[in-house]
Parts: sequence; structure tokens; C-alpha cells
Amino acid sequence: MATADLLLHPVRLRIVQTLLDGRPLTTAQLREELPEIPVATMYRQIAVLVDAEVLDVVDERRVRGTVERTYRLRRERVEIDAAARAAMSTEDHRRAFTVFVGGLLGDFDRYLAGEPADPTADGVTYQQAPVYLTDEEYRAMLAEIQASVTARMGHEPGPGRVRRMVSLVSVPTGPR
Repeated sequence: MATADLLLHPVRLRIVQTLLDGRPLTTAQLREELPEIPVATMYRQIAVLVDAEVLDVVDERRVRGTVERTYRLRRERVEIDAAARAAMSTEDHRRAFTVFVGGLLGDFDRYLAGEPADPTADGVTYQQAPVYLTDEEYRAMLAEIQASVTARMGHEPGPGRVRRMVSLVSVPTGPR
């Protein structure tokens, strides 16, 4: 497992998100998908992720006198486990949430800047729903959501399939 500090860097987080679906990508392909990240920054942050064993180099080949590497994400290294989350301070959680929300805003801005952006036709949704649940009922609901998303994560890209990023935020808004 990588540390929260490692994963919560905005550029590293974008690289990890791009590789979440399991596709191995070269640095050139990552640059195509993340054109707003300067080249030197991209290479530097990929090196940090490789050194931390978050990315594996799965292939190397010579291209015009340089070595082109292909990377794959080690999913088990990007999950901040319960013990690590429990050890985080309030300020650590605030920073993590800020980076998370910033990532969501960036994803949405990039989507809207694409042509043509049609949130209704594309099924974009952002909504809140208050639910009153015991801790046990809440854990069961989260398990159901996780099972539903996990069951669909193995789908391969193909005709009619659009890559969608599903995000979940849950915050208590009343007294316990």
C-alpha cells in the first residue's frame, strides 16, 4: 500500500486515475490522455510512482534512440487501507478530501470542454440523498454499492462503451 501523501499529489492522482481500468499505457499515451501536464512533470511523477512500486514497467522498446516504457497500475498499491485512514489526522482528511474534490472538478471541467458535451445524453449525474441508517445498515449499503461497481469494472472497452468515473462521497450531516 502506498502512502496517502504519495497518492494525493494532484498529478500522481491523475496518472493513477488514468490507469485505473487496467490498460497498460506508454508515457506517450499518458501524455495524450493528460495533455495539460507538462512533459517534465509527467516523467518525474511517473518515476516517483515506479519507485514506490505503484506502477510496474511491463514493456520496454527502442523508439528513435530512446527507450519507451509501458506502465501498468498495481491496484493493490493504491488503496489506502482502514488502518492508514484511521491514522490520518483531521487535517490529513481535509487535505485528502480537497484533492479528491479538486480531481472531480478537473474531470468535470475537462468533460465540459470536450466536444460535444451533452450532460443529459451522457448520463452525467450529481445528486445527494439523505438516508437515515444504523452503522450496520450503512455498511451493508456501501457493500452493495461496491459490489455493483466492482461487478462492472472488468468490462473491456468496446463499441458503445464509454469510460465513466464513478465517485462516491458520504458524509454524516447530523449528530450520531
